[in-house]
Parts: sequence; C-alpha cells; structure tokens
Amino acid sequence: MNVGVLALQGDVPEHLRVVRELVPDTISVRSARDLDSVAALFLPGGESTTIARLIEEMGLWAPLRERIGGGLPILATCAGLILLARDLAPSAFGRDPPTFGVLDVRVRRNDYGTQRESFEAPVRVEGIPGKRFPGVFIRSPRILGVGPDAAPIAWRGEEVVGVRAGPVWGLTFHPELAGDLRVHRKFLTEAGAIL
Repeated sequence: MNVGVLALQGDVPEHLRVVRELVPDTISVRSARDLDSVAALFLPGGESTTIARLIEEMGLWAPLRERIGGGLPILATCAGLILLARDLAPSAFGRDPPTFGVLDVRVRRNDYGTQRESFEAPVRVEGIPGKRFPGVFIRSPRILGVGPDAAPIAWRGEEVVGVRAGPVWGLTFHPELAGDLRVHRKFLTEAGAIL
C-alpha cells in the first residue's frame, strides 16, 4: 500500500522523514498520477493560502476532492486542517483560502498568534495510551467549534485540538515535529498501511 505526503509547500521533509520510518516507500505527491497511487495521504502544515493556490495550479483540486469523497484516509496538520475545514472564521492574518469543506469544524487561521508565539504543550490523543503527546503548535489554527459530522480526538487541557470524520483526521498541532511516532502509527494502522 502506497502512502503519500502532499509535497507542494510547508513541512514536507519533516513529514516524509517521520512517515518513512513507518512506511519506507512513502512518496511525495505532486501530481494527479501520484495521488492516484496512494491509499493514505498526509496534508502537511505550511502556509494555507499558498498550499491552496499550488493545489489549484498543479491541477490537484478536483482529483483530491474526488479521492477524499471516495474515502481516502487523510491526516491533515495545521494548514492541512484549514484546507479541510467546512467553515473558516475570518482571520486577522490576511485572506483565507478556499477549503474542501469535508471536516465539520469551524477553524480560525493562526489563532494562537504569530511565529514568535508558537509553543509546545502536552496533548491527550484518543486511543494513544501512556504519557501525553508532545504537541507542537506553530502559528496554529484554533478549532472554534465541532459539528455533528466530526468527533474530537485530541485535547490540550479541555480545548479540542484534533478531530476526525471517518478516515479523515485534522490536527492543529504538528506531530511530525514531536519526536514521537504514536500519532502517525495510529493513523497508518487504522488506514491499513501498517500492522
């Protein structure tokens, strides 16, 4: 089973490094042909408006929408979550991107502040036993509300920082920067990519 990382902008190398520890033949997805060959996909963090523009320029918007609609397992972090959200609250940090609207959440871009206000905090992730997951929040979006078609799966204290709708996961934090493979392993196991 092929696993892919959308490789247009953002923390692509970090995701590839971590995912390849679990699935060595993970590929970079830059075209519709690449996308057709994967059975699970990671949408990395980065700059959401830039990623959305590049998805459109590379002719990936319609193929990605079709694969998502067909049940493609996706783990989206930070900007990836923004691109999957059903509703974006207006952001003070410029124009908001178009979204695929597949995760029933209301999200605001960069709601924790600027790069300088980035932080780390322990996160509780559903189904991951043991110590709290080290959440890395870099200019992260904030989940303002979760609708009935999504379910919370991660919390920082009482605040929801991760959701899922079936095989589609969205996280406000960066598990690829945590030095901890548990979130990626859980996602890939549920996606059937690893045993």
